[in-house]
Order: sequence, then C-alpha cells, then structure tokens
Amino acid sequence: MSRQPRAVLWDMDGTLVDTEPHWMAAETALVESYGGTWTHEDALQLVGNGLIDSALILQRAGVDMEADAIVSQLTDAVQEALRTQGVPFRPGARELLQDLRRAGIPTALVTMSLRRMALGVVDLIDFDAFDHVVAGDDVAQPKPHPEPYLRAAELLGVDITDAVVIEDSPTGLRAGLSSGAVTLGVPHIVPLAGLGAHELWPTLASRTAADLSDLFDRLSTLTGAAR
Repeated sequence: MSRQPRAVLWDMDGTLVDTEPHWMAAETALVESYGGTWTHEDALQLVGNGLIDSALILQRAGVDMEADAIVSQLTDAVQEALRTQGVPFRPGARELLQDLRRAGIPTALVTMSLRRMALGVVDLIDFDAFDHVVAGDDVAQPKPHPEPYLRAAELLGVDITDAVVIEDSPTGLRAGLSSGAVTLGVPHIVPLAGLGAHELWPTLASRTAADLSDLFDRLSTLTGAAR
C-alpha cells in the first residue's frame, strides 16, 4: 500500500481555478487606461508572480499608480469577474480536492493573490476544501521563495518533506522545489518541461488521492536521498 503524503498544498490561480484569463483582462484594461499596450506575451511574464512584483512590471508598462493600488484594483476586477461568472475550476481539480478530503489528507491553499481574493474563492467552493490558506499578504517573501509553502506546512503541523505541492507556473514550481516538498507540475498557460518538477501531469482530470499517494510514495524516497 502506498504511503500517503501528510499534506497536499495547492496553488490557486491556474492550478485550482482558471483565473488567469481574468487577471490578463484586468491587466490589459489597466495598462490601456494609461495609454499603453499589453500583449499576451507581456501577460505571460506575470503568471505565478507575487502581486507586488507584477505591479512593478505594470508600472514600467506605464501604469501611474502606487503598487498597492495596482494590486487592489486588479484584485477587485478579478473578484468581480468570479462573482458574476462563477468559479472556473481547472479540469479534475475540484474532484481531486474532494477525494483528498474524503481520504483525510490535510490540504492548504498557497497563493500569491491577496487573502481576500483567496478567501472569496474558497467561500464559493461547496464543501470544506482547505484546512489553511496562505496568501500573498501573509508572507514576507513571495514565490519563488519557499516561504509560502514552508508557512503552509508549519500551519498544518507537518514536515514539508512529507507534503506534495501542486503547481502550474515556473515561479510556483521553484517555490515548491526549494521548499523540499515533492513538487508536481500541471502546466496550463506556460510550459513546465525542463524546469525540474519531480513529475508533470498534463491534467488533473480523473486523478485521485490514491494517484497522489502513489506519486508521493515513489518520489519521496528519491527526493529524500538528495536532502
């Protein structure tokens, strides 16, 4: 029987829910309101970033606002889109999360979005999805620093090496890997090949808690040897 992870730590935007198009639309509208242009390629460089880091990039694109104000305005726009259009779960994410809860495996949401944004998403999930939430305004060092994942493990009372991280961005993968967790990449907007993920799954569709346990059982021994 496979050894279960003691926790599964989920990224939010692009991994749990497909909010990236909402963020990109909000960024485009903001830059254009200052007379600038914002391409899809421009938007890709923000995927997975801490919001203040993203705000600084938007300032360089011509947005004449304080970084905190940029973060607040973008968050408001994305929250409004979710409120009016619903929460677009990534394929298989809701089902896998629910199966983890049935299996009794603790979970945390680890996102660089603001806490109010993260809690708004969690509140729209129709079951008790997460034991803890760690958001961008809860930590001093955003992803790709390991602090967000280390903080989540601390809140759950587990060793990070006993956890699985699920991520969709290069920035998030670096955070998971540097934390010491078994790190699973599920690419969405940007490719993840060659970035060191312990494993890549093309999708979470049809995946179960047993699949994550098999992954952890197989990879924790290998990754542990390098720790």
